[in-house]
Amino acid sequence: MASVQGFSRSWLVTNKREMTTSVSPAITVRDLNFQWPNGKTVLDRCSLDVPRGEFWMLLGTNGCGKSTLLRLLAGLLPLADREAAQVAGRVGFVFQNPDHQLVMPTVGADVAFGLVEQGLSYREVRDRVEDALTLVNLAHLIERPIYALSGGQKQRVAIAGAIAQHCDVLLLDEPTALLDPESQIDLVERVRDIVRDRGMTALWVTHRLDELNYCNGAFLLESGQTIDRGDPERLKLRFLQGQT
Repeated sequence: MASVQGFSRSWLVTNKREMTTSVSPAITVRDLNFQWPNGKTVLDRCSLDVPRGEFWMLLGTNGCGKSTLLRLLAGLLPLADREAAQVAGRVGFVFQNPDHQLVMPTVGADVAFGLVEQGLSYREVRDRVEDALTLVNLAHLIERPIYALSGGQKQRVAIAGAIAQHCDVLLLDEPTALLDPESQIDLVERVRDIVRDRGMTALWVTHRLDELNYCNGAFLLESGQTIDRGDPERLKLRFLQGQT
């Protein structure tokens, strides 16, 4: 189970009106620039804040820089100016394809995998694994082989692995891209509930507009820049207008 150790003006959506809040953000991005070695610009003075304890989404077309931004926040890509992208606390990362990060043969073993190096006792590891799997409604599958899981169940195992490591911020890179509609909605509802119940912060990359029904707020990315932020319903309309 791959998990990444992490390193705050905020926007709060209330009754479909946008206002600033004094709560320190969990994620801060300030004038972030990023180019690939071939010189292609991916992010161009990108800025955003994710309020602590909220569930926000990154919306945009393919190639606009959403996944690159998430990987920079997680430390999975090199960043010259670390001050330009900061995350408060421990970070958990969930890939689009769960097969890229589930490495152990069974559900319980995979969730426990990232805890081994922390020097925890057997009981502490067991308690964390059981707690995390209960949150994603997979406690009954603790001994199930990974190969026998559905795509949605695999993504929930990946999320459980991050929860078991007591991450403060969860970064999810289009985690429903390979799922059927029923599994898609189940997963986004599950993450919304975990954020609410555990006080975590989550940033979820998507291009599926129906997923915005479950978040506190959203950012709209275009050509590597944040061109709008706030009320998910308003951003849906703006995104659709840009596609016509």
